[in-house]
Amino acid sequence: MDEENLEPLEGENFYEKSDNPESQDTITKVTGMYKDWFLDYASYVILERAVPAIEDGFKPVQRRIMHSLKELDDGRYNKVANVVGHTMQYHPHGDASIGDAMVQIGQKDLLIDTQGNWGNILTGDGAAAPRYIEARLSKFALDVLYSPKITTWQSSYDGRKNEPVHLPVKFPLLLAQGAEGIAVGLSTKVLPHNFLELIDASVKILKKKSFTLYPDFPTGGVADMSNYNDGMRGGRVRVRAKISQQDKSTLVITQIPFTTNTTSLIDSILKANEKGKIKIRKIEDNTAADVEILIHLPNGVSPDKTIDALYAFTACETSIAPLGCVIQDQKPLFVGVSDMLRMSTERTVELLRSELEIELNELEEQWHFQSLERIFIENRIYRRIEEEETWEGVIKAIDEGLKPFTKHLRRAVTEEDIVRLTEIRIKRISKFDIDKAQEKIESLEGDIEKVKHNLEHIIDFAIDFFQNLKEKYGKGRERKTEIRNFDNIEATKVVLRNTKLYVNREEGFVGTGLKKDEYVADCSDIDDVIVFLRDGNMMVTKVDVKTFVGKDIIYVAVFTKNDKRTIYNMIYRDGKSGPSYVKRFNVTSITRDKLYDLTQGNKGSQIVYFSGNPNGEAEVVTILLRQVGSIKKLKFDLDFASLAIKGRASKGNKVTRYPIKRIELKEKGISTLKPRRIWFDDTVQRLNVDGRGELLGEFKSNDRLLIINQSGKVKTIIPDLSTHFEEGMIVLEKWVPKKPISAIYYDGEKSRYYIKRFLVENENREEIFITEHPNSQLEIVSTDYRPVAEVIFSKVKGVQKENMEVDLEGFIAVKGIKALGNQLTTDKVRQINLLESLPYDEPEEEPEPEEMEVKDEVDLTDGNTTIGLDDDGQITLSLD
Repeated sequence: MDEENLEPLEGENFYEKSDNPESQDTITKVTGMYKDWFLDYASYVILERAVPAIEDGFKPVQRRIMHSLKELDDGRYNKVANVVGHTMQYHPHGDASIGDAMVQIGQKDLLIDTQGNWGNILTGDGAAAPRYIEARLSKFALDVLYSPKITTWQSSYDGRKNEPVHLPVKFPLLLAQGAEGIAVGLSTKVLPHNFLELIDASVKILKKKSFTLYPDFPTGGVADMSNYNDGMRGGRVRVRAKISQQDKSTLVITQIPFTTNTTSLIDSILKANEKGKIKIRKIEDNTAADVEILIHLPNGVSPDKTIDALYAFTACETSIAPLGCVIQDQKPLFVGVSDMLRMSTERTVELLRSELEIELNELEEQWHFQSLERIFIENRIYRRIEEEETWEGVIKAIDEGLKPFTKHLRRAVTEEDIVRLTEIRIKRISKFDIDKAQEKIESLEGDIEKVKHNLEHIIDFAIDFFQNLKEKYGKGRERKTEIRNFDNIEATKVVLRNTKLYVNREEGFVGTGLKKDEYVADCSDIDDVIVFLRDGNMMVTKVDVKTFVGKDIIYVAVFTKNDKRTIYNMIYRDGKSGPSYVKRFNVTSITRDKLYDLTQGNKGSQIVYFSGNPNGEAEVVTILLRQVGSIKKLKFDLDFASLAIKGRASKGNKVTRYPIKRIELKEKGISTLKPRRIWFDDTVQRLNVDGRGELLGEFKSNDRLLIINQSGKVKTIIPDLSTHFEEGMIVLEKWVPKKPISAIYYDGEKSRYYIKRFLVENENREEIFITEHPNSQLEIVSTDYRPVAEVIFSKVKGVQKENMEVDLEGFIAVKGIKALGNQLTTDKVRQINLLESLPYDEPEEEPEPEEMEVKDEVDLTDGNTTIGLDDDGQITLSLD
């Protein structure tokens, strides 16, 4: 084509020239064709392929599949290949797209009852070929999807068949199944929601109550919904795999994030390992019906750090961006899930109303004809047609015969009604029973009144409809995805204390591998350890198998950074023969593996008394001096509560210039700090002091938490913000030592229920308070002073025994924790409930101590204050 023979291009013009040199050049303008074609194509893809309709939650291909399944439904399974072929009568595309869409519906386990290998959403395995797998409609689909009398129909693409414009779906199906599609110029991503929660929210809408909806994924996992944004553009959902530690060198993944499968998850872990982001030894995939991926770690690799790295560098955490886009009135509509549910609920009410109106009309027609039939037979009107020779005469004769008896009818008698009367057989007339006919008419009148009542109270009827769906199909559809706020989870705070710390004081070693030496505390391998030596030095080092810190260790504990509540009380001798000083201090920040001298640095200095107090306790000690010269008082008491709390570098206050023989603990101290208010955040299963969750109470230094598990185990612990709580915990509260615990349990060996009341006897040990038979189980437990239980008995031989109320305090006295208890009853028990406890006035607690000021790195006395004795042996403070 010669460019000089063409006019300049304008806009979207396109020119074509004939290749025949003998023919005259022709120029054809196709201005605007691309624009129109693209718009038509985009509209087609949006409306007919990618985006679901708000009315029923289906894309066109899904709707046609469900329509075909209904047409083929005879209660038996159909080959998927047969269903696909039948659907092709309505769907203008190939069998592959129909088959894939049908498999996706079947894997959601809601509308299609499947048989055969339909693939696995957990592993990513595909389904078998359509000729090998079978399907039929689920009972749920039959209940909520179809109602031909209120369905609007349209011609199929080739005009040979009729197909539904929308299915009359009486359930928020779009939100239950979720939907994803990419069209031209837009996309949609509606996340799946929980079946039971959707029904509850629909009922709240009908009752005009507020509600909140969050996604629930079929793969489970843990999700942060704080930025869900009602499923609209700009929202974000973070989903994590559920990872736990099987042992020190093995992690196990039991649930995976939505949009992933075990294959893609393992691939991402292997890639992160290759890049050096994490260190793993091998991976085992034992997934079958449930996910089980074992991650084996090399020696020395922290499981806790690996879990954090898995979330940071692999598909164990994914971020999903929801986008609520649906088709309404042949147009895309961007809408949140709350509005989607409101629209669905309103549509359900209207569909139910339409069904009731049709049912009412049908019942009234039945009543009308039954009444006509009775009049026709009972009054022998049929005899009037014996002498009529024409059809018109027959109709007229019957009409004249009915007129005296039709005043009570609800509508006029039509010719069609008379024709139906002429079709009644002689056999039916001869066997006509007036009483049965009247009973049937009265039954129809009752049904009519019932339908009218439902129409007048359509909201209550809709609520009952949703509740029936919940009762009928809700079993086994509980929430699978745990909702948790990830922002509140920090690795250092939620780390599992999965190993034990030991110390060899004389040799100067600490570590987790010294199992033959003295046990210190439970810890994790990412914790730090603080150590105090007899020579006055202090060091903080990382937990390891075995670490040398210095000989003659006098105190060792797990170190918490920025901890101002742990107070150390110390008396030290300055030099070999110098005076002794006393100080109280905290350690909030340090440089790891650096030695800090807590004395004045003189050679021969030595700590003669030391205590670490997690809640600022201040004890009273008795100091005994050696007999030197003319000392009058060789013994006096020192109360640490009289000293201010300073920094670790402070010199301290002088106790005495005479040598100390020994120091004895006279009285355990109480906290000199205000009790801590501690909360439990159920979302992250952690304690906190930030006011998140349920307030457990105010805790002093010796106060403990009471923990009771469903397995019948009880223990008390000192509140620690890094404590990990096991699954099955049913009681977590502040422990009152003299407050009895009441329990009713089933003894597996004796097959009887027992009641017992007991006190925790060993505060430092976990104990089981029910019998250890495999079938023994805890029914109810209460920490109230006067609990009351209700016993509901099983019906025996048609006889129902009245319920029994039991005052547990009056039923049994407080006994030992290992006591069997008293038998509750010999009758067969169906259920035991805990009722409201009887009133009881709890004893008043002691007044709280005033909080002492905590000062960091400041010595107010500059070491110039001396603690001495007056003539009566009392402590005096004086300036040197």
